[in-house]
Amino acid sequence: MKAVVTGGAGFIGSHLVDLLLDEGYKVTVIDNLSTGRIENLKEVLGEIALIEADLSIPEEQWLRACKEADYVYHLASLADIVPSIEDPNSYFTSNVISTLNILNAVDKKGLKKLVYAASSSCYGFAERVPTTEEAKCDPQYPYALTKYIGEQLVMHWGKVYGLPVVSNRFFNVYGTRSRTSGTYGAVFGVFLAQKLADKPMTIVGDGNQRRDFTYVTDVCEGLYLSAISKIKGEVLNIGSGNPSSINELVAELKPKSVVHIPKRPGEPDITHADITKARKLIGYSPKVSFKDGVQRVLNEIEYWSDAPVWTAESIEVATRKWFEALGGVK
Repeated sequence: MKAVVTGGAGFIGSHLVDLLLDEGYKVTVIDNLSTGRIENLKEVLGEIALIEADLSIPEEQWLRACKEADYVYHLASLADIVPSIEDPNSYFTSNVISTLNILNAVDKKGLKKLVYAASSSCYGFAERVPTTEEAKCDPQYPYALTKYIGEQLVMHWGKVYGLPVVSNRFFNVYGTRSRTSGTYGAVFGVFLAQKLADKPMTIVGDGNQRRDFTYVTDVCEGLYLSAISKIKGEVLNIGSGNPSSINELVAELKPKSVVHIPKRPGEPDITHADITKARKLIGYSPKVSFKDGVQRVLNEIEYWSDAPVWTAESIEVATRKWFEALGGVK
């Protein structure tokens, strides 16, 4: 079987590549390497095909790879809140136009499954937790919106053109190989760089906010099970179903000191996936506990040695437009 993984040099994508190779697939990675790292694939470069390309620009090589694929996992996208507020056009191009190009590239008759990596950020401030797939979607910033529009495209193409598609909504994915780019964003990357530098960990608000932290290999298992299952036209939450607080994370990381910074607008107090549907339809069952997952990350903490070390002052500057744009949001 031939599998294409867009964004396969990235955090989640590279772990998915490992899983697919273990399962005997012939894997092609398509990545523009803007945030993905060749280092993430260094152990498997001799076993895969790697196409460096921008999916927003149709080019023969990557179009042909998608056309010939049995399975397409579309993970490539721009992430993070702040840059999406500062440059929404780039996010629309990356997360919407590229998704449309992928849908038009695949073989509508030969494709076995297209699995789209969606985001639980589409729920915004969920009215109920745990949150089911039927909950109202209310994106609060351009990243969340563009990922949701991408999902709508995928599901619509499944409905109108008969494509076998499944969308996985990820909840707070963490683990080894998570991004080390200069953008202020995911809490694990921020905290790990601060720990390596013996700097205070910057806790947003009181730290009691809870996140459905889901270890990356569990997420990849959800993607894989979605692909090989008989279901199509479904949206599935892929999370741990067991949220932990930021204070609990800090306790596991054991910093020398902490500093509290202002709570940010546009962020919910809790994310909590109801994974009942994924359990029932694809047999999804997360295996890595929060404590074990954090320890796995700490065992490879040197990976974040090149990541920027954020301070309360630099975070204030980096998030200024965030507060200006979303200050009126609860």
